[in-house]
Amino acid sequence: MKKWLQPQRWHRDSEGPCVSLGTAGEFDDMHIFAPCVAYENGCYFMWYSGSQGKVADRVFSLGLATSPDGVHFTKHPSSPVYAFGDGRHSILTPALLRHPNGSVLREDGKLRMWFASTDFPSANGLHTLHETTSTDGLAWTPPSAPQLENIYAPSIIKENDTYLMWYTDVTSDPWGVRHAQSTDGRHWQVTENPVLQLDQAWESGRLFYPTVLKADDLYMMWYGSYQGSGELKTALGLAVSTDGIHWQKSPHNPVFGPDESRKWESHYTTSQSIMRLSNGSWRVWYASRTRPPFMHKYFAIGTATWTGPT
Repeated sequence: MKKWLQPQRWHRDSEGPCVSLGTAGEFDDMHIFAPCVAYENGCYFMWYSGSQGKVADRVFSLGLATSPDGVHFTKHPSSPVYAFGDGRHSILTPALLRHPNGSVLREDGKLRMWFASTDFPSANGLHTLHETTSTDGLAWTPPSAPQLENIYAPSIIKENDTYLMWYTDVTSDPWGVRHAQSTDGRHWQVTENPVLQLDQAWESGRLFYPTVLKADDLYMMWYGSYQGSGELKTALGLAVSTDGIHWQKSPHNPVFGPDESRKWESHYTTSQSIMRLSNGSWRVWYASRTRPPFMHKYFAIGTATWTGPT
């Protein structure tokens, strides 16, 4: 475990965003975040949440972009490829079913995707968990009935015959991370207590966006928090666990954060998707935000690589 709790040196390998806001009139011309990336048949597929309108009135749909190298993406001409269907509820923080190593796991030839949803225009604050499936990543089944409430940013793997989920609990402030498990991916048993809470000096306000996978028989969780006071910047921390319930945070957190020299990502670097590549290195895709005033809830999606622990 010790080697995973060392500093992480992520290298940004693109000059600009790998996915940017759409042009005026497109579904993602004001807000873009929550990349969910899979690699299949020599291609990277990125589903992401995009929206138009003012922050208070935003309704997110799901876009799709593809790439041969994980850095340079082209938006699919059919985007948006998925919407909740009622014109009010958003598709937020999509999460594919994955093997413990983070690679995508199809069941019966289908992708399984979970997402959080809420009605931002109503301002009632209720977030619910839903599921959808697809064979091609373009045509998705209608949203399932809610599986859980007060849930945001799920991360789901299937280990043996058990579905394991970590998610942001938005029941009340301060947000923390909870764990749940299931035998079918539909009916979830939630662990009694939160598994990750605010307790490091750099963390402020809330914890969010857990991304969990396994390496060296250990569970790795990259998670986000506001960095310092004022809630103007977010960064990523790392926690490691032997059982997925009890976590040890890296003393070198945060391990990845904003870069003020790059205006398009000067304040936020969370809402991430992380994958271990075939050469053993790691790649992160993250949503970014420009400096205030925050007209855009999120502004662009960037990427970076890390060679891994030494």
